[in-house]
Amino acid sequence: MPIRLSETVGIACPPYVEYQTMKKSIPIFTALTLGLGIAAARAEQPTLKVCTAENEMPYSNQAGEGFENKLAQYVAEQLGRGLEAVTWKDPRYFIRDYLDKGLCDVVMGVDYGDTRLYTTVPYYRSGYVFISREQDELDLQNWNSDALQKAKRIAFIPGTPAETMLRAIGRYSDMFNYQQELVGFKSKRNQYIKYETEKLVNEVASGKAEIAVLWGPAAARYVKASSVPLTMTLIPDDNRRADGQKVGFHYSTAMGVRKGDTELLERLNRIIRKQQDDIAELLEAEGIPLLDEAETALSMN
Repeated sequence: MPIRLSETVGIACPPYVEYQTMKKSIPIFTALTLGLGIAAARAEQPTLKVCTAENEMPYSNQAGEGFENKLAQYVAEQLGRGLEAVTWKDPRYFIRDYLDKGLCDVVMGVDYGDTRLYTTVPYYRSGYVFISREQDELDLQNWNSDALQKAKRIAFIPGTPAETMLRAIGRYSDMFNYQQELVGFKSKRNQYIKYETEKLVNEVASGKAEIAVLWGPAAARYVKASSVPLTMTLIPDDNRRADGQKVGFHYSTAMGVRKGDTELLERLNRIIRKQQDDIAELLEAEGIPLLDEAETALSMN
């Protein structure tokens, strides 16, 4: 967070401390002058308008509690700009309705290579995970694990690689009715269904489900905060469907800017390359499982 200098006025000092107070006022005045100079420099820069979700935790929310909110603040400081959060409600249209229309400048988390916008070099790579209770001591190494066949309930989000592999191992139909119970929100027109990752993690913690299969960055905060010790196992990226086609479980995340905004893109790339350690520290504090990023990806753009 930026340092805020406050000024106290109207306090009478006794004579015997007058000289000492005057001496100390010099560095205080200097710091204040520097602070005003920094503020003036930031005022000359356009505000960094970040596209952020109204309530898509643990990524972001309107209160600024998500890890992408924290990253946005860090990036704005590195750019020497003030930060303005432009919030959206529906994840399906925010690029079209907000970024493309110039209402915001940058998205903090998108798939690397997303063709709807320009993406920076990746700033982290992670994967899907198996989540189980430590006390159950389940041997969950990959999709061939016996625990997946024996589990009565497996929590997952439809449309993700987890669904594809549950179909491949013949467990999807067994979980269909349970999966319907996990819906957290449904739009009035039934066009947008939302699953709360926190709820799915809690299903395991409470013992209602033996296993959850979730995107690591989305689950990490809730695994870490659980009062019941949980195990989070990164799933290998060598999975294939029955027809032999690969099912990806590891993905790279980047920032995204509006097509054509090459100046901001390059400035963000410089920050990611230069401040990789700081960014990794922020993500590790969240508990996110991090994978090594390919050198070729980091050298692009």
